[in-house]
Amino acid sequence: MSSIVLLVIGVTAFISGYRIYSRYIARRIYQLDPDFVTPAHEFEDGVDFVPTNRHVLFGHHFTSVAGAAPIVGPAIAVIWGWLPAFLWVVVGTVFAGAVHDFGTLWISTRHKGNSIGTLAESIVGDRARVLFLLLIFFLLLMVNAVFAVIIANLFMANPGAVLPVWGSLVVALVVGFLIYRTGAGILIPSLAALAILYALIWMGQYAPFTLPDFLGLGPTSAQLATAAGDPAVAAAAAARDGQRVGWIVILFAYTFVASVLPVWLLLQPRDYVNGHQLFVALGIIGVGVIVANPQVVAPAVNTHLPADAPGWFPLLFITIACGAISGFHGLVASGTTSKQLDRESDARYVGYGGALGEGALALTSILATTAGFALYVGIDGWHAHYGSWAAASTGATTAFVNGVGVLAEGIGIPHRVATIFAAVVVISFAATTLDTSVRLQRYIIAELGVEYRLKLIQNRWVATFIAVASCALLALGLDRGAGGTRLWPLFGTTNQLLAGLSLLVLTLFLFKLGRRVWVTAIPMAFLLVMTTWAMVLNLDRFATSDQVLLATVGGAIFVLELWLLFEGAAAVRRLMVGRDSSPSPPVP
Repeated sequence: MSSIVLLVIGVTAFISGYRIYSRYIARRIYQLDPDFVTPAHEFEDGVDFVPTNRHVLFGHHFTSVAGAAPIVGPAIAVIWGWLPAFLWVVVGTVFAGAVHDFGTLWISTRHKGNSIGTLAESIVGDRARVLFLLLIFFLLLMVNAVFAVIIANLFMANPGAVLPVWGSLVVALVVGFLIYRTGAGILIPSLAALAILYALIWMGQYAPFTLPDFLGLGPTSAQLATAAGDPAVAAAAAARDGQRVGWIVILFAYTFVASVLPVWLLLQPRDYVNGHQLFVALGIIGVGVIVANPQVVAPAVNTHLPADAPGWFPLLFITIACGAISGFHGLVASGTTSKQLDRESDARYVGYGGALGEGALALTSILATTAGFALYVGIDGWHAHYGSWAAASTGATTAFVNGVGVLAEGIGIPHRVATIFAAVVVISFAATTLDTSVRLQRYIIAELGVEYRLKLIQNRWVATFIAVASCALLALGLDRGAGGTRLWPLFGTTNQLLAGLSLLVLTLFLFKLGRRVWVTAIPMAFLLVMTTWAMVLNLDRFATSDQVLLATVGGAIFVLELWLLFEGAAAVRRLMVGRDSSPSPPVP
């Protein structure tokens, strides 16, 4: 199979979805009003509520949702073959993910910028709000823990990426100051920042940085057993643990600061620059596919799965979460993006368009891992890399980075620079998601403080500390961070569950307005069935493998899910009874 064919089919589907399907939804379903006063104008405060140019906001939203997940998920899922992953990314993005993102942004804008969790109270029922907030808290807990571990591992594997990643933060602060305090235009500073970033990437190959093991952690009993009595091997494994722990601590210290800064100072300019970077990355990968045209040699459907690999149905739909549909996107859309939307009509461009951009990133992950990476290691090497479920999970970013390196090398970029570039792309977007997610978790903790009249945790500094500390403890509690990737199935299940429940809230709101609900109801029903099924399978696996922490967290989430589904069913029944008892509207 030619990789060009898959690229053309995917891009054509995304363009058609935006030009046709999203226009229909905007006009007939959500009925956008360009004159509606958005929360950014109604509650403008210069910190969270800031009317923002739609291109800048697209950059923030796009890079906040396009973290490591649309790369990691597909890079794991291709173990089942490229065809199931490709179909879910394309169809799921156009008809489910983009509809969800667009809808949650719109409904939040219509309700004073309130989060999807808060909206559940008025639309579903009184208890739904707290249940939603608790579910969101668990999801954000896992998002932050997983992404911190992924970034730490990437820094360890790609020391040349350290300089450009941290250097880009300084550049973003300068750009934010120039745009919002001196009145400078947006385009020129951001393009200059992008040029500086690429210069730092080039310099990174000559200035790699490895974090010292300043913690001096000793080997664990498992490491001693694995080393088979070789103290040097055990000590090296412990040193890697020390470096990983150090990076995780540094990352969460950084996110504490970043999540309390005004959005205009760091969040918006960095995301806008990263948005340009993502477009460049997509362009490089796309051109690399066209020029090199590597064949997709990985199987379309893998009929020789490793012994430890589960079947693809229904786990495909929770392994590829972001990149098809993601509940986290609804948190961003209703948590930060809706507070910055200048005009309601911009919601289509930012919400639906942002989801398509992430779908394109997931598509390139499939091509990089099944064509570029396979070309790099050979088909035997590919099968060896995907020789077990554990190897596929822990080596997902490695497959993507090396695959992008091969594709970029095909258009004249040195492989060493190209791999640093790919690592910076993954780290930058994961870090952006980490920042936004911690900020959202601070909002959730503060809302819970209001609910239970706990004034202390309503303070943004205290709420941020609780968010950062809880995420860090979860990340470090799984084998000093080394086991963080074990959270992925639980993260994916919770993520998709939240997307289904967000679509439930959106469907009920549309039903109240008397509008067509099939656009949101069909993906809602599909997701809720798949995630419930997958959660039962995951809980059984956690219990039989004595993964107590994951089984406990997963069990709590499952109880919240069942409770919320019960509340949703009760809300549907109330609406149906109310509609049956009300007089019929006049025929126009």
